Amino acid sequence: MRLPDGWPRLSRCLFFVMGGLLATAFAPYGWYLFAPLLLLPFLYVCLTVAPRDAGGLTFWFGFGLFLSGTYWIYISVAVFGNVSAWIAVSLTLGVVLIMSAYLSLTGWLISRLSYGEPWLLLFVAPASWVMVEWLRGWVLSGFPWLSLGYSQIDSPLAGWGPVAGVYGISFALLFSVSAILVMALTRGKQRWVALVLVALPWIAGGLLKNVAWTDSAGAPIRSTLVQAGISQDRKWLPEQLQPTLEFYRAATQRVADSEIVVWPEAAIPSVTDRVEPFIAQLHSDAQLWRQTILFGVLERVQQRGETHTYNSILLVGTDQRQVYRKRHLVPFGEYFPVPDKVREWLRMMNLPYSDLSAGDAEQPLLVTANGVRLALVVCYEDAFGAEQLYAFPDAAIIINQSNDAWFGDSIAPHQHLQIARMRSLEVGRYTIRATNTGISAFIGPDGKILKSGPQFEPLLLTMDVQPRRGATPYVRGGNMPVIGLCLFILSLLSIRSRAWF
Repeated sequence: MRLPDGWPRLSRCLFFVMGGLLATAFAPYGWYLFAPLLLLPFLYVCLTVAPRDAGGLTFWFGFGLFLSGTYWIYISVAVFGNVSAWIAVSLTLGVVLIMSAYLSLTGWLISRLSYGEPWLLLFVAPASWVMVEWLRGWVLSGFPWLSLGYSQIDSPLAGWGPVAGVYGISFALLFSVSAILVMALTRGKQRWVALVLVALPWIAGGLLKNVAWTDSAGAPIRSTLVQAGISQDRKWLPEQLQPTLEFYRAATQRVADSEIVVWPEAAIPSVTDRVEPFIAQLHSDAQLWRQTILFGVLERVQQRGETHTYNSILLVGTDQRQVYRKRHLVPFGEYFPVPDKVREWLRMMNLPYSDLSAGDAEQPLLVTANGVRLALVVCYEDAFGAEQLYAFPDAAIIINQSNDAWFGDSIAPHQHLQIARMRSLEVGRYTIRATNTGISAFIGPDGKILKSGPQFEPLLLTMDVQPRRGATPYVRGGNMPVIGLCLFILSLLSIRSRAWF
């Protein structure tokens, strides 16, 4: 307990290691009980040392967490983006440092507002953590990866997901861990009250898991997802285009009894005006087989005299072709928020430099041939749960199309699947998730994986999917109830504090 004062370097090393271990609470490991265990020293330091020291130690905690949890950024930039190693390392470390600064702010804030009082920690810790975690999810486009609630998708706390979303789960976890410290640092009746508070979020979450927030709507729909298993370094080669088109069309013909067939993001590695005859043939096939086919492709259109390219999902098989355009683009992957001089330097270095266009924030729902409304989510968008809520409760099924081939055989595809599971849980809908190299899966309205396939192999996966209707509390309120609670707590305690610095 005296480490922070007596051995500062050793303390920083220990917090770095503990932060790295926290990544094992997330997929693919799923050791969710590591989260409360490793958060205990984090909160104890915030309670017992000065705010400046707390911020310093929790920075190293964050550095360990994000270095071990997002190292795959280097793989996508250097291995598949063909960027020189020093640029890839710099970009990866830059992201890790920025994310670590958020956790440093969390530690500073908890220390500043708790005054070393255990009972105040019970409110300050969850409010501070969730508030900063929410800010991290949207400031400068946002990077909500490794939000703490995702680690609890298989724990009793998951029952809070349909009520308050991923941030509500984070709040419940921090509340319980704070109560453990209160129990350890108090005596008498207070200790017994704290013990009850430790268990309360877990018991309530377990009970909430038994609540059916949504209902079945109509008959199950025979659905198939198609995974080509084409590695990212071959996907866009000119000689790979025709074999890719032939694979997807032949695979779809093999499941003529499926009403919905879903291909991955950018399944067709081209732009629409170059493959229009193939799309027209696919539309004809779908109408002949009475299928609804959804596939990813780059859509190039002329608007007001300008050419725009969208990362789009096209739906064929109905009377008219329907389209969904990806709304939340990946910075430095799909668009480049840099000055013109930097963009010119990127071009001279043979690096990607041109932007895709973003689709409208709210778009009409896509509708299958038999009238089922679909909520479309493309890859990175599923990390931003609140941005999808406009589609509900009208949408009966979630269609998630991704390309995680960028991350190779790393932990990222597993983390991404875990995020998609949370989105199903929050809104009480089935998800059909098709990816280029995996992990493709059918996900239930409770966030459970119903069927999944291996990575890096061609795959046809078929299942009867039940459309759902109704709205969970999270669909109706979004993140605002839990964020409003956090703001209220922090505002009240900051007024009590008066002096922040």
